[in-house]
Amino acid sequence: MNTLNANIEKLPRKFLPENFTVSTWEALQPYYEALKERPINNTGELEQWLKDVSELEAVVSEDACWRQIRMTCDTTSKELEESFTYFFMEIQPKLQPYADALNRKLLDSPFTKELGPEFATYLRNVDKQVKLFREENVPLQAELSVMAQQFGVVNGKMTIEVNGQEYTLQQAAKFLENSDRALREEVFRKTYERRLQDRETLDELYSSLVAKRHQVALNAGFSNYRDYKFEDLGRFDYTKEDCFQFHAAVKENILPLVKNILEKQQAKLQLDTLRPWDTEAEPAGVKPLEPFHTGEELINKAIGCFDQLGPFFGNCLRVMQQMGRLDLESRKGKAPGGYNCPLAETGVPFIFMNAAGQMKDLTTMVHEGGHAVHSFLSHALPLSAFKEYPMEIAEVASMSMELFTMDHWDIFFSNPEELQRAKRQQLERAITIFPWIATIDKFQHWVYEHPQHTVEERTAAWVSILDEFSPEVVNWSGLETYRAMGWQRQLHLFEVPFYYIEYGIAQLGAIAMWKQYKENKQAALDNYVKALSLGATKTLPELYKAAGIRFDFSPAYVKDLADFVKKEMDAIG
Repeated sequence: MNTLNANIEKLPRKFLPENFTVSTWEALQPYYEALKERPINNTGELEQWLKDVSELEAVVSEDACWRQIRMTCDTTSKELEESFTYFFMEIQPKLQPYADALNRKLLDSPFTKELGPEFATYLRNVDKQVKLFREENVPLQAELSVMAQQFGVVNGKMTIEVNGQEYTLQQAAKFLENSDRALREEVFRKTYERRLQDRETLDELYSSLVAKRHQVALNAGFSNYRDYKFEDLGRFDYTKEDCFQFHAAVKENILPLVKNILEKQQAKLQLDTLRPWDTEAEPAGVKPLEPFHTGEELINKAIGCFDQLGPFFGNCLRVMQQMGRLDLESRKGKAPGGYNCPLAETGVPFIFMNAAGQMKDLTTMVHEGGHAVHSFLSHALPLSAFKEYPMEIAEVASMSMELFTMDHWDIFFSNPEELQRAKRQQLERAITIFPWIATIDKFQHWVYEHPQHTVEERTAAWVSILDEFSPEVVNWSGLETYRAMGWQRQLHLFEVPFYYIEYGIAQLGAIAMWKQYKENKQAALDNYVKALSLGATKTLPELYKAAGIRFDFSPAYVKDLADFVKKEMDAIG
């Protein structure tokens, strides 16, 4: 690991001119046409053709990513929104038929079978793309890309006033940790009342997205979008039945732990009844954890924390800081959420988040930092497609980093008691996130199995599923309207459908990585680097094996890992 270098150099272009930028389809089309028409007479020519395809894909992908990054950083700018919309409505639909033609050219070439074993998972994916492609879906997918971004636009405008000051909802969330119960309730109610103002807008948006997605599925020969999306996401290594098994495992082995955590919270606060504004609160006289105050302090402390794990990890964040590839602090007009966006040509990714000085922001920073490390480690792979790793391993990269870095959180917390609290909160979160993942995932299965549903039916299904994965500790009486619209907080439902079970699968992987780390730190970090460096050149079970863990989410495995986390929580006290 000592030989790793985070100083990525952008490779010179061999196919496109160095000064070429994506502006119009007319400027881009000749390069796609040239690749489509180029004769391939031997394996060497095929390999060069693949490198040229990869270069073109990287340039186009990075351009699209920058348009999305800039728009999410400022949802108030019409110019940035139009730039994003232009790409997805005017360029993307025209390049998709060419991408399909290039895929078919690759699969039809007699020299494809002579490519090395590292191409196997890539070719499996290309074959899947060819089977799914339908010309009539191109305009629908373009519309869906633009429509999905409206979620960020709507949420970017949401603010509330607390003590005479305006806060984004992300900033206001810090008050829910305050020991003043009346203040917590006020902020909780104001937040949901503000969300209530856009409830109908988001209901209509989601209904439109579901209808269009269902049509995409029908066009591709599927009876529902869930089955289509499983194919589209390349879920070759598990099925919907495995997801149902995961839901059952969470109910059986995780919910009792969550119930215990909530009961301890109620006892800690000395409350007769635990209300939803109490679940993150500290008792009177205990200040909420404040690991940092500014975005600059957050990144500098995160770099110090990563340095302790290994110089390469810290250098990844250092390079991003030097290149201006961070937008960390919450502000009005910024889209919600957080992400690490790999940039395929230049290689150094971009981290976007909404930090407001809370403990969960520290977790988000090291989480997205883990994704960033993955981007750095896989950048050296020769083809862009080799770097498009499955999300089930991508989230192991990020969630493992949350747990690995805990050993070095004294950089954020000089007070030993606060450090213990922070570690306990992190482990509690590692457990309490499972029921929410199961809820969101099961809800999506219902939504797309019943595409003609009404808003009322959807709300009833949501509440029923939420009840299934909620221990009866938190009292929501009188707040039923708020609870019934809780799903609208989840960005993934709008922007990246069916991308959520990955967090559950990967959290199991991350806990297994941490267990390995507790036994032998260096071996775990070496395995982490080895697995992430493989990108998408291996199957999921093979990637997990390279990391020294199992690709498994059976009830027995879930129980083993949950018991391990409980033991670690008990040790913290």
